[in-house]
Formats: sequence, C-alpha cells, structure tokens
Amino acid sequence: MSETDTYHLFGVVVRFLATNAETGAYCLCEGLVAPGAGAPPNRHAGEDESFYVLDGTFDFVIDGARQTVGPGDFVKIPDGAVHAFENTGNEPGRILIMNAPGLIHEAFFSRVGEPLPRGSWDFPAAAGVPDIPKLVEIARQTGVEILLEPQAA
Repeated sequence: MSETDTYHLFGVVVRFLATNAETGAYCLCEGLVAPGAGAPPNRHAGEDESFYVLDGTFDFVIDGARQTVGPGDFVKIPDGAVHAFENTGNEPGRILIMNAPGLIHEAFFSRVGEPLPRGSWDFPAAAGVPDIPKLVEIARQTGVEILLEPQAA
C-alpha cells in the first residue's frame, strides 16, 4: 500500500494497522462497521482469518452456522470456510481483523475498496455503489470468492 492505509467497502471502513510487508507474517486491520453492514458470504483458501470484537454486536455465519458475538469475543474462520458477518446493533461496531499471511486481503481492499485519506476513521459522506461484477472478478484475481448465490448445506 502506498497512498493510503484506509478503504471503504460494503459499509465497512478498513484501516490497515500492520501489513505483511511490515510483519513478514500477517496483516492486522481495524474495521468500523455501520449498522446492518458487514461482509457478504465469501471464502479464500490459504489465508487464516480471525476477528476480535471491540465494540458492538455482530452475527457471523461460518459454513452455515450462525453465532452472535459482542465485545471481547474472538471468532476464528477455518481455512477456506464460507463466512460472512453483519453488525446487528444500532451503532457502528468495531472489530480487529487478522489475516495470515495477509496478502490476499491487502490486495483485495487496495484494488476494490474506496480509498479514504490515510488514517481516516469516518464513513464517506456519499459512498459509491460498487460495480458488483467488477468486484467479483477482482476478488477472484486476488484469491477471494464472493458468493452471490446461496450455498447448499
């Protein structure tokens, strides 16, 4: 990443706190998630992903199993598992997101996220609507599969 460390996508402001280039092993992000926002069902192989809830209430769905979590809760996504999350509270929620080695998520957000000023921590006043076919293709190129159709259990 060069010009910014902060992106907006799907009602989530993602700020990269540490990148693989800095750590050699993982990336660490903080996410500010608008009420009702989150990540659509997706999966990616070869990259561990974990979430730690700082503020708010979130529903996570991992391989069809739903769990509700709040501040202090930790959620581990098994490698390659279909997963999604949503802020189910009435206020913005905050999460820490760790990916190892972190290359997939850094590539994905830097290519599809709306760049925000470095270190920004505000939702954009007028967020653009993502071009979904383009987003899905860039996701595929970076190792993320966005699942638009319901998956069989």
